Amino acid sequence: MTKSSPIKTWHFIPVIFLLAYIVVSQIQLPQMEGWLLMLSFASLAIIFRQYAKLKGFSFPVIIFAVVSLAMYYPQYFVSVNGFKLSKLIIPLLQIIMFGMGSELSLKELAMVFKTPKAILVGVVCHYTVMPLIGFALVSVFDFPKEIAAGIVLVGCCPSGLASNVMSYLARANLALSIAVTTVSTLLAPLFTPLLMRLLAGRLVEVHFWDMAWDTTKVVIFPIMAGLLFHFIARGKVKWLDKIMPLISMIGIAVILIVITAAGRDSLLKVGMLLVVAIFIHNTLGFTLGYWFSRWMGFKERDCRTISLEVGMQNSGLAAGLALFMGGMSTIGLAAALFGPIMNVNGSSLATWWHSRIPSEEREESGVKMQ
Repeated sequence: MTKSSPIKTWHFIPVIFLLAYIVVSQIQLPQMEGWLLMLSFASLAIIFRQYAKLKGFSFPVIIFAVVSLAMYYPQYFVSVNGFKLSKLIIPLLQIIMFGMGSELSLKELAMVFKTPKAILVGVVCHYTVMPLIGFALVSVFDFPKEIAAGIVLVGCCPSGLASNVMSYLARANLALSIAVTTVSTLLAPLFTPLLMRLLAGRLVEVHFWDMAWDTTKVVIFPIMAGLLFHFIARGKVKWLDKIMPLISMIGIAVILIVITAAGRDSLLKVGMLLVVAIFIHNTLGFTLGYWFSRWMGFKERDCRTISLEVGMQNSGLAAGLALFMGGMSTIGLAAALFGPIMNVNGSSLATWWHSRIPSEEREESGVKMQ
């Protein structure tokens, strides 16, 4: 579809659902409110999928849809027939990490040795900027200790997998993005518990070795299994190659909806203030990552990459670690909110950059034309 494509009748469906939601809210029919709000978001996501420039926003909008259900009907997402849905979080995270490992190849791993300076700067920025911003925010905002610890925890986690997609959309350096995500993830068993111990030890009890082992189980083992799968069976099981990205997206959605349902009451108490803090956290990550890279003299494409790598966190891992710490409904709240917020912010930034060709690409194009 192009910019000149006419607005179609079905494009108004999200507005109709939203208006119905407002009316039902006024007459106080909570049994319908959540469904109408969810349908408004879901139909909007379907519309976004039809436009190339808006397609990147469809997933975060879907997340808002499922989270709205969890907020209105938390009882359905805590347990099913006596089975606690929180037990799905760790296996889903391991599947997502397995998918990441299965996507890696020797080419991506070789990037670590070809451009060590850019990767080093990206990883160092990630493990300094985001943890310190998180620490500063909880020092300013008066959150309950466990919720504050959750903000720091999100900042101490490695890069999110979505950063690779955002880098592609932003005309950034995709190979560098994959390398920084990989290295920061592999370093997570060391840096995440260490930084949590240093920055959040006064808020909650942090057991370094327990957290290091938990992170290893969730991150390292599945990635290694994924790498093994890549070298043994990649391309031979084509149906699995195709569904892994879909499984990852569904897994993230399930994790967020379960955490939101569990922490719904706490979220209602500190909701808006927590949203503001997380928005600041994420936005400053993008901003400082970009300008520090510029200060280091990197090319525009690399600056965009490091910006996205610093700002995009693995909120799913933060949720899993919150569960291991016994604070899914409190420590895990920041992770539940950070996911959709960073995806909306990241998609917006990537879309804005997509329409602006990096200066080095313009120069290369000029040389080729001559």
